[in-house]
Amino acid sequence: MRALRVAVTVCCLLMPAGPVAAQYPDRPIRVLVPNPPGGATDTTARAVGPRLSELLGQPVVVENRPGANGNIATEMAAKAQPDGYTLLLAADAQIVISPHLYKMTADPLKDLVPVASIGTTDMVLTVSAALPVRSLAEFIDYAKRANPPLPYASIGAGSQHHLTMELLLQRAGVAMTHVPYRGGGPAMVALLAGEVQAMFGGNSAAGQIRAGAVRGLATASRARARAFPDIPTIAETYPGFEAQAWLALFAPAGVPPAILSRLRAEMGRVISENETAERLRQAGGIEVYVSNPEAFAGQIRSEHAKYAGVVKAVNITAE
Repeated sequence: MRALRVAVTVCCLLMPAGPVAAQYPDRPIRVLVPNPPGGATDTTARAVGPRLSELLGQPVVVENRPGANGNIATEMAAKAQPDGYTLLLAADAQIVISPHLYKMTADPLKDLVPVASIGTTDMVLTVSAALPVRSLAEFIDYAKRANPPLPYASIGAGSQHHLTMELLLQRAGVAMTHVPYRGGGPAMVALLAGEVQAMFGGNSAAGQIRAGAVRGLATASRARARAFPDIPTIAETYPGFEAQAWLALFAPAGVPPAILSRLRAEMGRVISENETAERLRQAGGIEVYVSNPEAFAGQIRSEHAKYAGVVKAVNITAE
């Protein structure tokens, strides 16, 4: 059944877009990335960019614009000319979490339109290899006894990684000290250097876990991650616990329908190709996520409402 839904979705994405789209693009397209090099959004942009460039016949230039937990790039994209030449490759946090934490000058739900879902990344509770723990239970026990509280990293205040750790700590009854960084790459560097003792990592943690430089204790997804089949889920210890990040391409609201249709068609081709799936998987356990635009827009609205409740319940404020 899932295969049938994917096939129908891809067929819809591949429909012809009309004469206006045929003239687009006639110059390079820039894809804004809200994080520095090394994180999942950056890796994903660079994995799909070259193929999208081939299909569109123009360079696709990845432009890293980190800062303010991704809000700088998000607001730039939202305020860009809606002509299809400025796009945003964002994670869920920039779209469904940040609006509840920051006074943004743009509304992602109103000022951006989804072009295509691209992938999901499983978040792994990752700890320093120097910590004397080898399971989630041992880590929780160690953290409870730590004085002062253990410092943990995130890719930014209010990020999915931050909220997931806080939900875990709330569930386990543990206090730790949050240290935000500007992306997964810098956060991992801090973990490797011993500046922090734990973090939730996705793409930025995969290679280091496999190399043994850090230790993966548990994943936040509902089922065991394909990239980490030997790592148990948090739900195996705390039933019902689930968090998974997605990555998607957005355009400014108001892009002409024919151009939006062309972008969706070509991104549909990109994410339907086996080579893309393999590149994303090798880049750090990112799995292709195909959803039609209407269903994905509905998911975004639903998650926006869900995280409004989470931010309030956990009492998280922007730092």
